[in-house]
Amino acid sequence: MVFSIGDLLYEVAYMKKFQREFNERSRDEWLHHIQQWIHNERDREMVIRHYLDGISFEKLGEDFDRTPNHCQERVDMAVKQMFKHI
Repeated sequence: MVFSIGDLLYEVAYMKKFQREFNERSRDEWLHHIQQWIHNERDREMVIRHYLDGISFEKLGEDFDRTPNHCQERVDMAVKQMFKHI
């Protein structure tokens, strides 16, 4: 897959915003947003386990019988969807 400079700059800006927001909110607040805006149960579980519990994508892949890349893609898409609402 080929990314443009614009795509890469967008991803960097998105990650900086996410890191800033993540540090400013409590675990309970994140759980509320995750449960409210991520509708797929498996995606919700992956987001919670990765971001709130610190589980690696490799471990998530083992637990969900998926590749680590698949888990990372699902988590990234779910978090981006959630951020549209908060």
